[in-house]
Amino acid sequence: MDTVLNTLSSFPWWAWVLLALLAVAIRDVFFQRAHTISHNFPVVGHLRYWLESIGPEMRQYFVANNREELPFNRIERGWIYASAKKENNYEGFGTDRDIYAHQHIFIKNRMMAYSLPENHPNEANQSFVPCAKVMGLYNKRAKPFRPASIINVSAMSFGSLSAAAVEAMNKGVLKSGAYHNTGEGGLSSYHKQGGDVVFHFGTGYFGVRSKDGNFSMEKMKQLVADNPCIKAIEIKLSQGAKPGKGGVLPGAKITPEIAEIRGVEVGKDVLSPATHKAFDNVAELMRLIENIAEETGLPVGIKGAIGKLDQWEELADMMLATGHGPDFIAVDGGEGGTGAAPPSFADHVSLPWIYGFSSLYKVFQKRNLTDRIVFVGSGKLGFPGKAAMAFAMGVDCINVAREAMMSIGCIQAQICHTNKCPAGIATQSKWRQGGIDIPLKSDRLAQYFKTFRKEFLEITHAAGYEHPCQFTMSDVQVNVDDSELSRDLKSTYGYEKTPVAFESVSRLQHCEYLGGRYFEKTA
Repeated sequence: MDTVLNTLSSFPWWAWVLLALLAVAIRDVFFQRAHTISHNFPVVGHLRYWLESIGPEMRQYFVANNREELPFNRIERGWIYASAKKENNYEGFGTDRDIYAHQHIFIKNRMMAYSLPENHPNEANQSFVPCAKVMGLYNKRAKPFRPASIINVSAMSFGSLSAAAVEAMNKGVLKSGAYHNTGEGGLSSYHKQGGDVVFHFGTGYFGVRSKDGNFSMEKMKQLVADNPCIKAIEIKLSQGAKPGKGGVLPGAKITPEIAEIRGVEVGKDVLSPATHKAFDNVAELMRLIENIAEETGLPVGIKGAIGKLDQWEELADMMLATGHGPDFIAVDGGEGGTGAAPPSFADHVSLPWIYGFSSLYKVFQKRNLTDRIVFVGSGKLGFPGKAAMAFAMGVDCINVAREAMMSIGCIQAQICHTNKCPAGIATQSKWRQGGIDIPLKSDRLAQYFKTFRKEFLEITHAAGYEHPCQFTMSDVQVNVDDSELSRDLKSTYGYEKTPVAFESVSRLQHCEYLGGRYFEKTA
Protein backbone atom coordinates (compact mmCIF):
# COMPACT_ATOMS: atom_id res chain seq x y z
CA MET A 1 0.00 0.00 0.00
CA ASP A 2 2.84 2.37 0.89
CA THR A 3 4.44 1.67 -2.47
CA VAL A 4 1.20 2.50 -4.30
CA LEU A 5 0.69 5.70 -2.33
CA ASN A 6 4.29 6.77 -2.94
CA THR A 7 3.93 6.08 -6.65
CA LEU A 8 0.71 8.08 -6.87
CA SER A 9 2.17 10.97 -4.90
CA SER A 10 5.07 11.13 -7.33
CA PHE A 11 2.76 12.00 -10.23
CA PRO A 12 2.97 15.70 -11.23
CA TRP A 13 -0.21 17.79 -10.98
CA TRP A 14 -0.67 17.98 -14.74
CA ALA A 15 -0.76 14.17 -14.91
CA TRP A 16 -3.78 14.19 -12.61
CA VAL A 17 -5.45 16.79 -14.83
CA LEU A 18 -4.83 14.62 -17.90
CA LEU A 19 -6.25 11.57 -16.13
CA ALA A 20 -9.37 13.50 -15.16
CA LEU A 21 -9.85 14.72 -18.73
CA LEU A 22 -9.33 11.18 -20.03
CA ALA A 23 -12.01 9.93 -17.65
CA VAL A 24 -14.42 12.63 -18.88
CA ALA A 25 -13.65 11.74 -22.50
CA ILE A 26 -14.30 8.04 -21.90
CA ARG A 27 -17.57 8.88 -20.19
CA ASP A 28 -18.60 11.23 -23.03
CA VAL A 29 -17.88 8.73 -25.81
CA PHE A 30 -18.86 5.38 -24.32
CA PHE A 31 -21.33 5.93 -21.49
CA GLN A 32 -23.57 8.95 -22.15
CA ARG A 33 -25.92 9.25 -25.13
CA ALA A 34 -28.00 12.28 -24.10
CA HIS A 35 -25.77 14.99 -25.63
CA THR A 36 -24.56 14.60 -29.21
CA ILE A 37 -22.11 17.51 -28.97
CA SER A 38 -20.21 16.10 -25.98
CA HIS A 39 -20.21 12.62 -27.62
CA ASN A 40 -18.79 13.90 -30.91
CA PHE A 41 -16.46 16.39 -29.27
CA PRO A 42 -15.48 14.84 -25.91
CA VAL A 43 -14.31 17.21 -23.18
CA VAL A 44 -14.34 20.40 -25.30
CA GLY A 45 -18.06 19.93 -26.02
CA HIS A 46 -18.76 20.78 -22.39
CA LEU A 47 -17.45 24.29 -23.03
CA ARG A 48 -20.42 24.94 -25.32
CA TYR A 49 -22.96 24.05 -22.64
CA TRP A 50 -21.11 26.09 -20.04
CA LEU A 51 -21.01 29.18 -22.27
CA GLU A 52 -24.72 28.72 -23.03
CA SER A 53 -25.50 28.56 -19.30
CA ILE A 54 -23.83 31.92 -18.61
CA GLY A 55 -25.08 33.55 -21.83
CA PRO A 56 -27.73 35.75 -20.12
CA GLU A 57 -25.15 37.10 -17.68
CA MET A 58 -22.62 37.73 -20.47
CA ARG A 59 -25.19 39.63 -22.53
CA GLN A 60 -26.45 41.55 -19.49
CA TYR A 61 -23.06 42.82 -18.37
CA PHE A 62 -20.93 42.94 -21.53
CA VAL A 63 -23.03 42.85 -24.71
CA ALA A 64 -26.40 44.62 -24.37
CA ASN A 65 -26.48 48.41 -24.36
CA ASN A 66 -28.16 50.49 -21.66
CA ARG A 67 -31.59 50.52 -23.32
CA GLU A 68 -31.60 47.14 -25.03
CA GLU A 69 -32.51 44.48 -22.48
CA LEU A 70 -35.92 43.07 -21.65
CA PRO A 71 -37.98 42.92 -19.56
CA PHE A 72 -36.14 45.77 -17.79
CA ASN A 73 -33.12 47.48 -19.30
CA ARG A 74 -30.02 48.60 -17.45
CA ILE A 75 -31.16 52.22 -17.10
CA GLU A 76 -34.49 51.17 -15.60
CA ARG A 77 -32.86 48.76 -13.17
CA GLY A 78 -30.23 51.32 -12.27
CA TRP A 79 -32.90 53.92 -11.48
CA ILE A 80 -34.69 51.50 -9.15
CA TYR A 81 -31.46 50.44 -7.42
CA ALA A 82 -30.31 54.05 -6.93
CA SER A 83 -33.75 55.19 -5.75
CA ALA A 84 -33.97 52.33 -3.25
CA LYS A 85 -30.52 53.13 -1.86
CA LYS A 86 -31.19 56.88 -1.80
CA GLU A 87 -28.30 57.41 -4.18
CA ASN A 88 -27.97 59.82 -7.11
CA ASN A 89 -30.50 58.58 -9.67
CA TYR A 90 -30.00 61.44 -12.11
CA GLU A 91 -28.46 61.16 -15.58
CA GLY A 92 -26.27 63.73 -17.28
CA PHE A 93 -25.67 65.01 -20.80
CA GLY A 94 -29.23 64.43 -21.96
CA THR A 95 -31.25 61.32 -22.57
CA ASP A 96 -29.82 58.38 -24.49
CA ARG A 97 -33.31 57.20 -25.46
CA ASP A 98 -34.49 57.39 -29.05
CA ILE A 99 -37.24 59.92 -28.39
CA TYR A 100 -38.69 59.35 -31.86
CA ALA A 101 -39.15 55.62 -31.26
CA HIS A 102 -42.57 53.96 -31.36
CA GLN A 103 -44.50 54.26 -28.06
CA HIS A 104 -42.17 56.86 -26.54
CA ILE A 105 -44.09 58.92 -23.98
CA PHE A 106 -44.12 62.71 -23.69
CA ILE A 107 -45.75 64.50 -20.73
CA LYS A 108 -46.79 68.07 -21.45
CA ASN A 109 -45.52 70.52 -18.89
CA ARG A 110 -47.38 73.72 -18.10
CA MET A 111 -45.80 77.12 -18.69
CA MET A 112 -46.11 77.82 -14.96
CA ALA A 113 -45.95 74.76 -12.72
CA TYR A 114 -48.28 74.13 -9.79
CA SER A 115 -47.05 75.86 -6.64
CA LEU A 116 -47.77 74.38 -3.22
CA PRO A 117 -49.92 76.67 -1.07
CA GLU A 118 -48.90 77.41 2.49
CA ASN A 119 -49.24 74.47 4.93
CA HIS A 120 -49.80 72.00 2.13
CA PRO A 121 -49.25 68.33 3.23
CA ASN A 122 -46.49 67.92 0.66
CA GLU A 123 -44.43 70.63 2.32
CA ALA A 124 -43.91 68.33 5.30
CA ASN A 125 -43.99 65.07 3.34
CA GLN A 126 -42.83 65.29 -0.26
CA SER A 127 -43.89 61.70 -1.00
CA PHE A 128 -47.43 61.77 0.44
CA VAL A 129 -49.68 60.75 -2.45
CA PRO A 130 -52.77 58.78 -1.35
CA CYS A 131 -55.32 57.35 -3.76
CA ALA A 132 -57.97 59.89 -4.79
CA LYS A 133 -60.74 57.28 -4.55
CA VAL A 134 -61.97 55.12 -1.67
CA MET A 135 -62.44 51.39 -2.22
CA GLY A 136 -65.93 50.28 -1.18
CA LEU A 137 -67.42 53.71 -0.55
CA TYR A 138 -69.93 53.63 -3.40
CA ASN A 139 -71.16 50.16 -2.44
CA LYS A 140 -71.39 51.19 1.21
CA ARG A 141 -69.07 48.49 2.51
CA ALA A 142 -68.75 48.43 6.30
CA LYS A 143 -64.97 49.07 6.12
CA PRO A 144 -64.06 51.28 3.15
CA PHE A 145 -60.36 51.68 2.40
CA ARG A 146 -58.41 54.54 0.86
CA PRO A 147 -54.89 53.34 -0.04
CA ALA A 148 -52.40 55.75 1.50
CA SER A 149 -50.02 55.25 -1.42
CA ILE A 150 -50.63 55.27 -5.17
CA ILE A 151 -47.85 52.67 -5.59
CA ASN A 152 -48.12 49.31 -3.85
CA VAL A 153 -46.76 45.77 -3.89
CA SER A 154 -48.51 43.54 -6.40
CA ALA A 155 -49.59 39.92 -5.92
CA MET A 156 -46.59 37.66 -5.15
CA SER A 157 -47.09 34.55 -3.05
CA PHE A 158 -45.06 33.20 -0.18
CA GLY A 159 -43.77 30.02 -1.76
CA SER A 160 -42.84 31.63 -5.04
CA LEU A 161 -41.01 34.28 -2.99
CA SER A 162 -38.90 33.46 0.01
CA ALA A 163 -39.96 34.14 3.57
CA ALA A 164 -37.24 36.76 3.93
CA ALA A 165 -38.36 38.59 0.78
CA VAL A 166 -42.02 38.65 1.84
CA GLU A 167 -41.15 39.88 5.32
CA ALA A 168 -38.87 42.60 3.94
CA MET A 169 -41.62 43.77 1.59
CA ASN A 170 -44.27 43.91 4.29
CA LYS A 171 -42.02 45.87 6.62
CA GLY A 172 -41.21 48.12 3.67
CA VAL A 173 -44.85 48.90 2.90
CA LEU A 174 -45.38 49.69 6.58
CA LYS A 175 -42.57 52.25 6.44
CA SER A 176 -43.89 53.78 3.22
CA GLY A 177 -47.65 53.68 3.92
CA ALA A 178 -48.36 51.34 1.00
CA TYR A 179 -50.25 48.05 0.91
CA HIS A 180 -49.01 44.52 0.27
CA ASN A 181 -50.96 42.11 -1.94
CA THR A 182 -50.49 38.55 -0.66
CA GLY A 183 -50.64 36.74 -3.97
CA GLU A 184 -52.66 33.53 -4.13
CA GLY A 185 -50.47 31.52 -1.74
CA GLY A 186 -52.39 32.58 1.35
CA LEU A 187 -51.67 34.92 4.27
CA SER A 188 -48.42 33.97 5.99
CA SER A 189 -46.86 35.28 9.18
CA TYR A 190 -44.39 37.11 6.95
CA HIS A 191 -47.24 39.22 5.54
CA LYS A 192 -48.23 40.27 9.05
CA GLN A 193 -45.41 42.65 9.96
CA GLY A 194 -47.61 45.74 10.27
CA GLY A 195 -48.29 46.79 6.68
CA ASP A 196 -51.74 47.03 5.12
CA VAL A 197 -52.64 43.83 3.28
CA VAL A 198 -54.87 43.03 0.32
CA PHE A 199 -55.76 39.34 0.57
CA HIS A 200 -55.73 37.74 -2.86
CA PHE A 201 -57.02 34.31 -3.83
CA GLY A 202 -57.25 32.38 -7.06
CA THR A 203 -58.59 29.05 -8.23
CA GLY A 204 -56.69 27.12 -5.55
CA TYR A 205 -58.41 29.13 -2.74
CA PHE A 206 -55.26 28.84 -0.61
CA GLY A 207 -55.87 30.14 2.88
CA VAL A 208 -59.65 29.99 2.43
CA ARG A 209 -59.81 26.44 1.08
CA SER A 210 -62.14 23.66 2.18
CA LYS A 211 -60.94 20.07 2.42
CA ASP A 212 -62.41 19.27 -0.98
CA GLY A 213 -60.57 22.20 -2.61
CA ASN A 214 -63.52 24.60 -2.83
CA PHE A 215 -63.89 28.13 -1.48
CA SER A 216 -64.82 28.31 2.22
CA MET A 217 -66.72 31.39 3.38
CA GLU A 218 -66.26 30.36 7.01
CA LYS A 219 -62.48 30.35 6.59
CA MET A 220 -62.64 33.70 4.85
CA LYS A 221 -64.66 35.24 7.69
CA GLN A 222 -62.30 33.80 10.28
CA LEU A 223 -59.21 34.97 8.39
CA VAL A 224 -60.50 38.54 8.20
CA ALA A 225 -61.65 38.53 11.84
CA ASP A 226 -58.25 37.28 13.02
CA ASN A 227 -56.20 39.66 10.87
CA PRO A 228 -57.21 43.33 10.97
CA CYS A 229 -54.26 44.10 8.68
CA ILE A 230 -56.44 42.86 5.77
CA LYS A 231 -58.02 45.94 4.21
CA ALA A 232 -59.48 44.50 0.99
CA ILE A 233 -59.99 41.20 -0.82
CA GLU A 234 -59.04 40.48 -4.43
CA ILE A 235 -60.37 37.60 -6.55
CA LYS A 236 -57.94 36.57 -9.27
CA LEU A 237 -59.63 35.75 -12.56
CA SER A 238 -56.37 35.66 -14.50
CA GLN A 239 -52.85 37.08 -14.42
CA GLY A 240 -50.59 38.57 -17.04
CA ALA A 241 -47.99 35.82 -16.99
CA LYS A 242 -50.41 32.99 -17.78
CA PRO A 243 -54.04 34.07 -18.23
CA GLY A 244 -56.44 31.15 -18.33
CA LYS A 245 -53.85 28.61 -17.18
CA GLY A 246 -53.77 26.72 -13.90
CA GLY A 247 -50.79 25.09 -12.23
CA VAL A 248 -49.54 22.32 -10.01
CA LEU A 249 -47.68 22.77 -6.73
CA PRO A 250 -45.60 19.58 -6.40
CA GLY A 251 -45.92 17.74 -3.11
CA ALA A 252 -42.14 17.83 -2.66
CA LYS A 253 -42.34 21.63 -2.29
CA ILE A 254 -45.11 21.59 0.31
CA THR A 255 -43.47 22.00 3.68
CA PRO A 256 -45.50 21.88 6.91
CA GLU A 257 -45.38 25.69 7.02
CA ILE A 258 -46.67 26.10 3.46
CA ALA A 259 -49.30 23.39 4.04
CA GLU A 260 -50.65 25.23 7.08
CA ILE A 261 -50.77 28.60 5.30
CA ARG A 262 -52.38 27.25 2.14
CA GLY A 263 -54.70 24.78 3.83
CA VAL A 264 -53.37 21.74 1.96
CA GLU A 265 -51.74 18.41 2.86
CA VAL A 266 -48.00 17.99 3.34
CA GLY A 267 -46.30 16.11 0.52
CA LYS A 268 -49.35 15.89 -1.72
CA ASP A 269 -49.54 17.56 -5.15
CA VAL A 270 -52.03 20.44 -5.24
CA LEU A 271 -53.82 21.50 -8.41
CA SER A 272 -54.76 25.09 -9.17
CA PRO A 273 -57.32 24.68 -11.97
CA ALA A 274 -57.60 27.06 -14.90
CA THR A 275 -61.11 28.06 -13.80
CA HIS A 276 -62.91 28.74 -10.52
CA LYS A 277 -65.15 26.24 -8.72
CA ALA A 278 -66.94 28.95 -6.73
CA PHE A 279 -68.57 30.46 -9.82
CA ASP A 280 -69.19 29.51 -13.46
CA ASN A 281 -70.50 32.75 -14.91
CA VAL A 282 -70.64 36.51 -14.36
CA ALA A 283 -73.85 36.41 -12.31
CA GLU A 284 -72.32 33.91 -9.88
CA LEU A 285 -69.13 35.99 -9.66
CA MET A 286 -71.26 39.01 -8.74
CA ARG A 287 -73.01 37.00 -6.02
CA LEU A 288 -69.68 35.84 -4.61
CA ILE A 289 -68.37 39.42 -4.51
CA GLU A 290 -71.45 40.63 -2.65
CA ASN A 291 -71.45 37.66 -0.25
CA ILE A 292 -67.80 38.15 0.69
CA ALA A 293 -68.31 41.91 1.13
CA GLU A 294 -71.38 41.34 3.30
CA GLU A 295 -69.73 38.69 5.46
CA THR A 296 -66.42 40.52 5.96
CA GLY A 297 -67.35 44.19 5.56
CA LEU A 298 -64.32 44.70 3.31
CA PRO A 299 -64.08 46.07 -0.22
CA VAL A 300 -63.88 43.24 -2.77
CA GLY A 301 -62.28 43.53 -6.19
CA ILE A 302 -61.22 41.40 -9.11
CA LYS A 303 -57.98 41.03 -11.03
CA GLY A 304 -57.67 40.05 -14.66
CA ALA A 305 -55.54 40.17 -17.76
CA ILE A 306 -57.62 41.52 -20.64
CA GLY A 307 -58.47 39.73 -23.86
CA LYS A 308 -62.04 39.28 -25.07
CA LEU A 309 -64.46 41.87 -23.71
CA ASP A 310 -67.82 40.09 -23.90
CA GLN A 311 -67.91 38.92 -20.27
CA TRP A 312 -66.53 42.26 -19.06
CA GLU A 313 -69.42 43.95 -20.89
CA GLU A 314 -71.82 41.51 -19.25
CA LEU A 315 -70.33 42.43 -15.86
CA ALA A 316 -70.71 46.15 -16.59
CA ASP A 317 -74.32 45.70 -17.72
CA MET A 318 -75.09 43.76 -14.55
CA MET A 319 -73.45 46.44 -12.39
CA LEU A 320 -75.57 49.07 -14.10
CA ALA A 321 -78.76 47.06 -13.62
CA THR A 322 -78.19 46.03 -9.98
CA GLY A 323 -76.20 48.90 -8.50
CA HIS A 324 -73.67 46.39 -7.14
CA GLY A 325 -70.33 45.05 -8.31
CA PRO A 326 -66.62 44.97 -7.57
CA ASP A 327 -65.16 47.86 -5.61
CA PHE A 328 -61.91 47.77 -7.55
CA ILE A 329 -60.54 46.18 -10.70
CA ALA A 330 -56.85 45.36 -11.06
CA VAL A 331 -55.83 45.19 -14.71
CA ASP A 332 -52.75 43.08 -15.38
CA GLY A 333 -50.74 43.37 -18.57
CA GLY A 334 -49.94 40.48 -20.88
CA GLU A 335 -46.26 41.43 -20.56
CA GLY A 336 -46.06 38.70 -17.95
CA GLY A 337 -44.65 39.12 -14.48
CA THR A 338 -43.21 37.17 -11.58
CA GLY A 339 -45.31 34.07 -12.30
CA ALA A 340 -43.47 31.34 -14.23
CA ALA A 341 -45.22 30.49 -17.48
CA PRO A 342 -44.69 28.73 -20.81
CA PRO A 343 -43.30 31.17 -23.42
CA SER A 344 -46.41 30.61 -25.53
CA PHE A 345 -48.51 32.15 -22.74
CA ALA A 346 -46.07 34.86 -21.66
CA ASP A 347 -45.48 35.96 -25.26
CA HIS A 348 -48.89 35.71 -26.84
CA VAL A 349 -51.90 35.31 -24.51
CA SER A 350 -53.79 38.46 -23.39
CA LEU A 351 -53.21 42.06 -24.38
CA PRO A 352 -50.31 44.23 -23.21
CA TRP A 353 -51.35 46.56 -20.41
CA ILE A 354 -51.84 49.73 -22.43
CA TYR A 355 -54.15 48.04 -24.97
CA GLY A 356 -55.97 45.94 -22.39
CA PHE A 357 -56.63 48.78 -19.97
CA SER A 358 -57.81 51.25 -22.61
CA SER A 359 -60.23 48.66 -23.99
CA LEU A 360 -61.60 47.76 -20.56
CA TYR A 361 -61.91 51.34 -19.29
CA LYS A 362 -64.11 52.26 -22.24
CA VAL A 363 -66.48 49.39 -21.37
CA PHE A 364 -67.20 50.90 -17.95
CA GLN A 365 -67.01 54.52 -19.06
CA LYS A 366 -69.66 53.92 -21.71
CA ARG A 367 -72.05 52.96 -18.88
CA ASN A 368 -70.97 55.79 -16.51
CA LEU A 369 -69.54 53.31 -14.01
CA THR A 370 -65.97 54.56 -13.65
CA ASP A 371 -66.73 56.61 -10.52
CA ARG A 372 -67.72 53.45 -8.66
CA ILE A 373 -64.49 51.61 -9.35
CA VAL A 374 -60.91 52.06 -8.17
CA PHE A 375 -58.80 51.06 -11.18
CA VAL A 376 -55.45 49.46 -10.35
CA GLY A 377 -52.82 49.10 -13.08
CA SER A 378 -50.13 46.43 -13.09
CA GLY A 379 -47.61 45.84 -15.86
CA LYS A 380 -44.18 47.53 -15.78
CA LEU A 381 -45.66 50.81 -14.49
CA GLY A 382 -43.19 51.35 -11.65
CA PHE A 383 -41.56 54.42 -13.20
CA PRO A 384 -42.88 57.99 -12.86
CA GLY A 385 -43.20 58.64 -16.60
CA LYS A 386 -45.16 55.44 -17.24
CA ALA A 387 -47.27 56.11 -14.15
CA ALA A 388 -48.23 59.54 -15.52
CA MET A 389 -49.42 57.86 -18.71
CA ALA A 390 -51.40 55.29 -16.69
CA PHE A 391 -53.09 57.93 -14.53
CA ALA A 392 -53.94 59.96 -17.62
CA MET A 393 -55.70 56.88 -19.00
CA GLY A 394 -57.81 56.37 -15.86
CA VAL A 395 -55.75 54.44 -13.32
CA ASP A 396 -56.15 55.33 -9.63
CA CYS A 397 -53.33 53.20 -8.17
CA ILE A 398 -50.53 51.05 -9.54
CA ASN A 399 -49.16 47.76 -8.28
CA VAL A 400 -45.56 46.70 -8.89
CA ALA A 401 -44.03 43.24 -8.58
CA ARG A 402 -40.71 42.94 -10.39
CA GLU A 403 -39.82 46.55 -9.58
CA ALA A 404 -40.42 45.79 -5.89
CA MET A 405 -38.22 42.71 -6.18
CA MET A 406 -35.43 44.78 -7.72
CA SER A 407 -35.65 47.33 -4.93
CA ILE A 408 -34.73 44.56 -2.45
CA GLY A 409 -31.93 43.11 -4.57
CA CYS A 410 -33.28 41.20 -7.61
CA ILE A 411 -30.68 41.24 -10.42
CA GLN A 412 -33.00 40.03 -13.21
CA ALA A 413 -31.30 36.66 -13.46
CA GLN A 414 -34.58 35.32 -14.93
CA ILE A 415 -34.36 31.96 -13.15
CA CYS A 416 -37.25 32.53 -10.73
CA HIS A 417 -38.83 29.22 -11.81
CA THR A 418 -35.73 27.14 -10.91
CA ASN A 419 -35.60 27.78 -7.13
CA LYS A 420 -32.01 28.99 -7.66
CA CYS A 421 -32.49 32.76 -7.38
CA PRO A 422 -29.00 34.14 -6.61
CA ALA A 423 -30.48 37.07 -4.67
CA GLY A 424 -32.49 34.84 -2.30
CA ILE A 425 -35.79 36.41 -3.36
CA ALA A 426 -37.53 33.80 -5.55
CA THR A 427 -36.26 30.68 -3.80
CA GLN A 428 -36.97 28.51 -0.78
CA SER A 429 -33.26 27.81 -0.25
CA LYS A 430 -32.48 28.80 3.35
CA TRP A 431 -28.87 29.47 2.42
CA ARG A 432 -29.67 31.81 -0.46
CA GLN A 433 -32.38 33.78 1.34
CA GLY A 434 -30.07 34.07 4.34
CA GLY A 435 -28.25 36.77 2.38
CA ILE A 436 -31.29 39.07 2.64
CA ASP A 437 -30.83 41.64 5.41
CA ILE A 438 -34.51 42.18 6.20
CA PRO A 439 -34.28 45.57 7.98
CA LEU A 440 -32.01 46.94 5.24
CA LYS A 441 -34.09 45.59 2.38
CA SER A 442 -37.33 46.85 3.93
CA ASP A 443 -35.77 50.32 4.08
CA ARG A 444 -34.86 50.03 0.41
CA LEU A 445 -38.36 49.06 -0.70
CA ALA A 446 -39.77 51.95 1.34
CA GLN A 447 -37.21 54.36 -0.13
CA TYR A 448 -38.00 53.24 -3.69
CA PHE A 449 -41.69 53.91 -3.09
CA LYS A 450 -40.97 57.30 -1.51
CA THR A 451 -38.61 58.32 -4.32
CA PHE A 452 -41.11 57.17 -6.92
CA ARG A 453 -43.93 59.19 -5.35
CA LYS A 454 -41.74 62.26 -4.90
CA GLU A 455 -40.60 62.27 -8.54
CA PHE A 456 -44.12 61.50 -9.77
CA LEU A 457 -45.41 64.45 -7.74
CA GLU A 458 -42.74 66.68 -9.29
CA ILE A 459 -43.90 65.62 -12.76
CA THR A 460 -47.52 66.22 -11.69
CA HIS A 461 -46.70 69.71 -10.46
CA ALA A 462 -44.74 70.44 -13.65
CA ALA A 463 -47.91 69.60 -15.59
CA GLY A 464 -49.83 72.12 -13.46
CA TYR A 465 -51.69 69.69 -11.19
CA GLU A 466 -51.79 69.01 -7.46
CA HIS A 467 -52.53 65.26 -7.65
CA PRO A 468 -51.88 62.65 -10.39
CA CYS A 469 -55.61 61.89 -10.61
CA GLN A 470 -55.99 65.23 -12.41
CA PHE A 471 -54.00 64.13 -15.46
CA THR A 472 -56.04 63.96 -18.65
CA MET A 473 -55.31 62.05 -21.82
CA SER A 474 -54.51 65.30 -23.58
CA ASP A 475 -51.60 65.84 -21.19
CA VAL A 476 -49.63 62.87 -22.54
CA GLN A 477 -48.49 62.20 -26.09
CA VAL A 478 -47.13 58.98 -27.50
CA ASN A 479 -45.27 58.24 -30.72
CA VAL A 480 -47.59 56.26 -32.96
CA ASP A 481 -46.03 55.71 -36.40
CA ASP A 482 -44.10 57.49 -39.11
CA SER A 483 -47.17 58.88 -40.89
CA GLU A 484 -48.36 60.67 -37.75
CA LEU A 485 -45.49 60.38 -35.35
CA SER A 486 -46.97 61.75 -32.14
CA ARG A 487 -50.56 62.00 -30.92
CA ASP A 488 -52.08 62.49 -27.51
CA LEU A 489 -53.59 59.53 -25.71
CA LYS A 490 -57.12 60.75 -26.32
CA SER A 491 -56.86 60.56 -30.09
CA THR A 492 -54.67 57.44 -29.99
CA TYR A 493 -57.01 55.31 -27.87
CA GLY A 494 -60.32 56.96 -28.66
CA TYR A 495 -61.58 58.23 -25.33
CA GLU A 496 -61.01 60.83 -22.59
CA LYS A 497 -60.91 59.50 -19.07
CA THR A 498 -63.72 60.47 -16.71
CA PRO A 499 -62.57 63.28 -14.37
CA VAL A 500 -61.93 62.01 -10.83
CA ALA A 501 -63.69 63.87 -8.03
CA PHE A 502 -60.85 65.66 -6.23
CA GLU A 503 -60.72 68.70 -3.96
CA SER A 504 -57.27 68.76 -2.40
CA VAL A 505 -54.54 66.57 -0.95
CA SER A 506 -55.37 68.08 2.45
CA ARG A 507 -58.85 66.53 2.25
CA LEU A 508 -57.31 63.17 1.43
CA GLN A 509 -54.94 63.51 4.37
CA HIS A 510 -57.84 63.80 6.79
CA CYS A 511 -59.95 61.01 5.32
CA GLU A 512 -61.22 58.58 7.97
CA TYR A 513 -60.66 55.64 5.61
CA LEU A 514 -57.00 56.45 4.87
CA GLY A 515 -54.76 53.38 5.18
CA GLY A 516 -51.05 53.05 5.81
CA ARG A 517 -51.55 53.49 9.57
CA TYR A 518 -51.13 57.17 8.77
CA PHE A 519 -52.92 58.45 11.87
CA GLU A 520 -50.88 56.21 14.15
CA LYS A 521 -47.63 57.55 12.71
CA THR A 522 -48.67 61.21 12.98
CA ALA A 523 -50.47 61.08 16.32
